[in-house]
Amino acid sequence: MLEEVDIVTPPRKASAYRYEGSTEKGRQDEKARTNINNNLSAKISNPLAGIPREHLLDQVTRFSEWHGLAEYVPLMRKGALVAQDPAGFEDIQGPEALNEEEIGVLRREITHKWKVPWLLYLTIVTCSIGAAVQGWDQEGSNGANLSFPAQFGIGGDSDHDVLLVGLINSAPYIGSALIGCWLSDPLNNRFGRRGTIFISAVFCLLTPIGGALTRNWQQFLISRILLGVGMGIKASTVPIFAAENSPASIRGALVMSWQMWTAFGIFLGCSANLAVGEVGRIAWRLQVGSAFIPAVPLTLLILFCRYQDAMKSLIRLRNHPVQAARDLYAIQAQVEIEDAALGDSSYFKRLIQLFTIPRVRRATLASFVVMIGQQMCGINIIAFYSSTVFKEAGTSDFNALLASWGFGLVNFLFAWPAIWTIDTFGRRSLLLFTFPNMAWSLLAAGICTLIPKQSSAHVGLVALFIYIFAIFYSPGEGPVPFTYSAEVFPLSHREVGMSWAVATCLFWAAVLSISFPKTLAATGVLGAFCLYAGFNIAALIMIFLWMPETKQRTLEELDYVFAVPTSVFIKYNSTKVVPWWFKRHVLLRSDATLEPLYHFDKPHDTASTPPTIVRGSVTATGADALIIFSQPEREVVPLRRYSWQDANARKRPAAEDKYFT
Repeated sequence: MLEEVDIVTPPRKASAYRYEGSTEKGRQDEKARTNINNNLSAKISNPLAGIPREHLLDQVTRFSEWHGLAEYVPLMRKGALVAQDPAGFEDIQGPEALNEEEIGVLRREITHKWKVPWLLYLTIVTCSIGAAVQGWDQEGSNGANLSFPAQFGIGGDSDHDVLLVGLINSAPYIGSALIGCWLSDPLNNRFGRRGTIFISAVFCLLTPIGGALTRNWQQFLISRILLGVGMGIKASTVPIFAAENSPASIRGALVMSWQMWTAFGIFLGCSANLAVGEVGRIAWRLQVGSAFIPAVPLTLLILFCRYQDAMKSLIRLRNHPVQAARDLYAIQAQVEIEDAALGDSSYFKRLIQLFTIPRVRRATLASFVVMIGQQMCGINIIAFYSSTVFKEAGTSDFNALLASWGFGLVNFLFAWPAIWTIDTFGRRSLLLFTFPNMAWSLLAAGICTLIPKQSSAHVGLVALFIYIFAIFYSPGEGPVPFTYSAEVFPLSHREVGMSWAVATCLFWAAVLSISFPKTLAATGVLGAFCLYAGFNIAALIMIFLWMPETKQRTLEELDYVFAVPTSVFIKYNSTKVVPWWFKRHVLLRSDATLEPLYHFDKPHDTASTPPTIVRGSVTATGADALIIFSQPEREVVPLRRYSWQDANARKRPAAEDKYFT
């Protein structure tokens, strides 16, 4: 039974603009509303769901004509219908019905998710090569710590010398956190992803060479700060670029290529340390300068890349054009929702909005948790100072480098399983499993230092538990932070949000690098490892309370994941997840079930229940104030509200174009 009710303001809106002839300049629709800031029901919605077919096809036709995609109109119409109901692509009827080839491609997308064009793999691997610079530099400075302080006259045990060595080690992270990361947003807006990555590659190519040629610690410090500027720009851009180009089903695995190359860089840096470790006074210069090597292929490959417009690029990065059309229109749909919710803003306003807009603030908090967790877990005390730790444990300089090489190898090899586990078990699940194991392995490594140094088991057991620590770190807190932070922010705040996340990680890496030598001197290896074991438990609690899962969610669906209030998320985990876990894993009750937090809106949910339709005004091509309520719960399912007029269109508020329903 249908009934008329008074018009109400919709809780979310897909577009803030209308288009009309005479000018291209637009004004924001005052009636635009959205619910991506306060998703109390934890529903994950398709922004195209609920739009009548004829309205959707009319909208996508006008959208294509407006943006110079007239040649793709038939393809875009098919893509829009697939995006509206991704699971029902075989049931599309009429002129837009998919042919057998298109249906087969979409089926294989589910059954053969790794079958994607080689160009997509090449694009992501090329950009991620730059991460090897970061890993190589960490290990280069790790080995250089054994000799450069003495050559520069800062190798004493005084507080001045100890803190100065820590400052030089942390300089790349200071440069990243304070300068490089924050340049990412304006550089991306000015030069695009490719141009920004090229700029960072030039920094990473030249500064290690400059560091190897320095004559005093002041010059060395400056060269490492400049290296950090390039690292910060790169680390804030490449994971975003990879996330935006990757299909949702394997996005985590492709984005984690960043961590794979970081781990590979650590391994190569350890290998370089061993190769030149006994060549004399210039050993540390070779160890530091060799970090330029990964930047060479990155610079050359980026230099010879060429821009493509969005549609042509997606066609090249997908197996079939219909997938490209689907993804392009889905992106457009969600961008309009985000524009309505978040509005236009300057760089500094977007920075402030990281902490003021609820949907963005929750992503900011979650990215902070995973990034600070990477420093709390203790990985960088190993990456920066493993040679020093092993030497403190009672071995020679060369054996310390050899033990560090073993750490680099383990870290690289055990990063590979994350390619499969990150999109299978999920980001959150991996961290909740690995953090407790990192805690006990660090604690065990510290306790083993109590074994007398003259015993052959002393260094062996310390190294063993450090390797076990790396085994748990590599598939968990290694790849997750950058993958997670690259996907959680809306497009409008993606660059500045990633800048915040990377700056958080690298700032605390700098603090750790400066403070750890003093901590090690004050507490010894045992006290330092016990301290970080405790930090692992603290990080575990933070992740449990504040980090939502993102696996196999499209970047558009994540708007609704992070629209769930933090209080609702914490209450669910405290009152639902904890009791279920206790019953299932402690009491071993196989009948224990966990009620899901998120619920997907199904495309035809309203078909079984007579809806209530409101009367209002609509535009010529789509509903402006038409809202459908499902009668049992009266949950609002607003239609997409915008219209695309002719080629001479201009934007105007929807209120100026009313048609009686």
